[in-house]
Amino acid sequence: MLTGPLSIQRLLAGMKQHDASDLHVKVGLPPTYRVGGLLRTIDCPPLSAEEADHLLDPIVPERLRHRYDDSGDLDFATFNENGDRFRVNMFRAGGHANAAIRRVKGEIPTYSSLHLPPIYEKLITETNEGLILVVGVTGSGKSSTLAAMIEHINHIRAEHVITIEDPVEYQFKPKLSIISQRELGIDVPDYKSALRYLVRQDPDVVFIGEMRDHDTVLAAIQAAETGHLVFGSMHTADTMQSMSRILEFFPQTEHGFIRSALANTLKAVCAQRLLPAMEDFEVSAVPATEVLLSTPIMKEKIRDGEEEDLPAIVAQSTEDGMRSFTMSLTELVEKEWVRKSVAMEYAPNRNALESSLKGVEVKTQTLVNRIRG
Repeated sequence: MLTGPLSIQRLLAGMKQHDASDLHVKVGLPPTYRVGGLLRTIDCPPLSAEEADHLLDPIVPERLRHRYDDSGDLDFATFNENGDRFRVNMFRAGGHANAAIRRVKGEIPTYSSLHLPPIYEKLITETNEGLILVVGVTGSGKSSTLAAMIEHINHIRAEHVITIEDPVEYQFKPKLSIISQRELGIDVPDYKSALRYLVRQDPDVVFIGEMRDHDTVLAAIQAAETGHLVFGSMHTADTMQSMSRILEFFPQTEHGFIRSALANTLKAVCAQRLLPAMEDFEVSAVPATEVLLSTPIMKEKIRDGEEEDLPAIVAQSTEDGMRSFTMSLTELVEKEWVRKSVAMEYAPNRNALESSLKGVEVKTQTLVNRIRG
């Protein structure tokens, strides 16, 4: 039972204590943490309307408060004395304040700490221009992955990196690179305004926090076409959905142009989803990943409008680093990072995963027999 006055500062500090990724605030329910992908209510009385409406008052920036009052929605970032940052989405529902708060650890993650496969590091090391997409549903770890990629560049190349974020989550400190982080609503009014003057700011690397419409997608493609390395994120579940979503932003008459541009500029699509890890594992969640790389056959399929063939290409490819969700889930079970039942729950094709796991079991038993023999 949580005792003493309920405050947003105590709730934010408790996220680190419980290794919670998110905090939800809603009238009529106790504050609720998301731990290892699962929602867990705090042991305290439900929030009254008065408590919910004013719980976040101490952390809402005064310069942005009018935006919530006018529209009923507000995104902003805040931090606490532990160095953790928090991405806050405050929204009005049922006439009262609700909030979904994501904890962003103060330390910028590495590929290793995120348990990402080696292709992520290889991709950034070997790619100097073009478009790299990191996609996944909400809460799949896209922001952390992109932060690791940008920090990798910061360590290995002397370049000018411009990020356009809503809001800024990880704060980068310059090492070899110059990093200019622009936050919507503070540094620039919107994505369209930020992208309009982007090329004049002499960037080598561009990070667009979310490719959400025609303007952001077109700007990303154009920047990649002119020799920049462009990172973007999208709320899509897998690589094939990413292609479909991009095309949805453009009229049918422009699809040929967009397909051709993507075939020329797209270097990789990295899709991911977070799975609850084994109870005794070092972290509460690990990523299953699907990676589509720029290969001649991939370019041909995109240019010819045959995106429906991409999943089969990913699944069957022998290209170093190309991987399907089935392959990734098999690895996670084999390493004993996740339970088989959890992998089955998240599998896009359960029969394919079952066959893949049986193949691993046969190989393992054969090896054991050889050793015994």
